[in-house]
Amino acid sequence: MDKLNTTAAQNLLDTVLARLRTLGVQGEIVEREPNMGRGHARPDAFVRLTRGNDDVLLTVEVKRGLRPGTMGATLFHLQLMGETAMLMADYITPQLAEQLKANKIAFADAAGNAYIEQPTWLIWVKGEKPTEGAYAAEQKGRAFQASGLRVLFALLCQPKLINENYRAIAKAAGVAHGTVGWVMAELPGLGFVAEIAGKRRLLQPERLLQQWVEAYARKLRPKLLLGRYQADGKEWQATIDPLKYDAVWGGETAAAKMTNMLRPEITTLYVRKRDPALMHAARLKPNPTGNVELVTRFWEFENDKPELTPVILVYADLLATGDARCIEVARELHGGIIAQFDR
Repeated sequence: MDKLNTTAAQNLLDTVLARLRTLGVQGEIVEREPNMGRGHARPDAFVRLTRGNDDVLLTVEVKRGLRPGTMGATLFHLQLMGETAMLMADYITPQLAEQLKANKIAFADAAGNAYIEQPTWLIWVKGEKPTEGAYAAEQKGRAFQASGLRVLFALLCQPKLINENYRAIAKAAGVAHGTVGWVMAELPGLGFVAEIAGKRRLLQPERLLQQWVEAYARKLRPKLLLGRYQADGKEWQATIDPLKYDAVWGGETAAAKMTNMLRPEITTLYVRKRDPALMHAARLKPNPTGNVELVTRFWEFENDKPELTPVILVYADLLATGDARCIEVARELHGGIIAQFDR
């Protein structure tokens, strides 16, 4: 799912409001891209919706290309925006519509699907088909493509890297020197980097984190997944030192070790390669729906807890599940992640 540039967001917002009028709901854009202040999720607009004699002011997020793999991050961001949050999108499938409704998140799309529940009225439409070409094209530029996402990950995890030379950034991100060059060239235009008093500064890290999490789930993680496996029980986890196999715990497993708030259903290990010794020690058997996943490690810097993935990656993996219990733990991690940007 791609965050829209300003013009595209405005055009989609206008299109969705026009579709709402066919459902008897009038919409007025009160303010575009309002600044909610530090620590608050930034919406795309304040919109007033009116039906009959009733109206409501909603905080709107505009998205294209919503997918199941990015739904967790979307739900989390909308929940941060509060009870008046509303999603406007190019197309929302019936499955995702049900998920949004179950979470009491108002939405409307350009195809005519909508859910808006107010004390005196209810709009609930699903199953309308999108017009041809409704899905967004891939985001232009390289910063949010697979290799660029590795660079952004390193910068988010270690913000002080922003002032290192490109070779140092490339080493931390595990990418070629040239990759850093074109990512860094794009970031100022995207509003994420500026040079102040002769030094580069990372701007809007919270917004960058949100966009990275969504892009990681859709563009990079699927390429890194080595496979799913079945393990008999979970006792093996207590007897295995992942570092012995050049591996680290990630996802729900890492979250459980960080917070003691989660009982993992899926065990995630980030590895350099499929190590036969690890497969044997854990008695892993290939199974496309198994309870263990092996994912390729893609960063080259040390974490504070060397046996776990960096907390930003744990957070991203939790949101990618779309599971309510994982999203709740991600909420607990979120505050600490944001705090590190202020150090």
